[in-house]
Amino acid sequence: DLMVRTLRGEVRPVQAAVFPPLAINIERQCTTEEPLWTYGQELDAVRQGPGILGVSLMLGFPYADVAEMGSALLVVADRDRDLAAQRARSLAESLWQLREPLAGSFISVRDAVERASRLAGPVCLLDMGDNVGGGSPADGTWIAHELHERQIGPAFVVIYDPDAVRVAEAAGVGQRLRLSVGGQTDPQHGPPLEADFVVRQIVDGIYQETQARHGGFTQFDQGRTAIVQTDTGLTVMLTSRRALPFSLSQLTTFGIEPRNYQILVAKGVNAPLAAYQPVCPHIIRVNTPGVTTADMTQLRFQHRRRPMFPFERETEWTAEA
Repeated sequence: DLMVRTLRGEVRPVQAAVFPPLAINIERQCTTEEPLWTYGQELDAVRQGPGILGVSLMLGFPYADVAEMGSALLVVADRDRDLAAQRARSLAESLWQLREPLAGSFISVRDAVERASRLAGPVCLLDMGDNVGGGSPADGTWIAHELHERQIGPAFVVIYDPDAVRVAEAAGVGQRLRLSVGGQTDPQHGPPLEADFVVRQIVDGIYQETQARHGGFTQFDQGRTAIVQTDTGLTVMLTSRRALPFSLSQLTTFGIEPRNYQILVAKGVNAPLAAYQPVCPHIIRVNTPGVTTADMTQLRFQHRRRPMFPFERETEWTAEA
């Protein structure tokens, strides 16, 4: 609509951007949750104001080690660049005032599992340190270890491990065997989980999604897949390809009913919400170690701006006049 109006000469967009030295924690980047939900209402109010054509908040990808890493505000006005700049500065200053709550809240694996065991299920535990969509290896085991060792369940987790898939398939459906699953990439995502499993299914790993989900994906192929189960109530879906946790069809296509589990583990932060919220009355983001750890201060950045909150906690900033 804006493009058409521009081509007709009805409006002439001009824009202004402000880049506060603020990295918004991915754990707080869901715009339907606080504090961004209330802040979004402020964005909407500016967007609907006279002379304004558009307002955008760039949350920022917190794992990008580039000079541009961080948040930004962009305002588009009709012919009035000063108005755009004024509104952008005001919104950036409001965002800066939210920097402490935007720094994130971190729940340990042990605390998350303990909490999930006492809530009405299914409870979705979001494995933030092994966020597949963020570039992680998808074979993290920290939560799986906690669930298995404490025998809390029934629980379900997906782990990328093509070698374990081959071993399970060679054994055959219904067979009991000792398996070492996950933890193949590096130690920071957890050691392999060694346990006795029963092979429940061997499937092709192809499924479809018909609902609106993250990224608009409709076709999925996680490769040859083995579904195995321990006597402690832990079901592990072993995949031959890294799988994005964007669709419950990943479970239901193969006869797995999500509501039969107390705990469902999804390796993501915000992208899995559309799929899991309809069946999970409670969702807990878990501060697991890994390449996509939610605690940005644990990552070694070489190219980001300095100073920047939350890395330099005492950073002071005021939008330029």
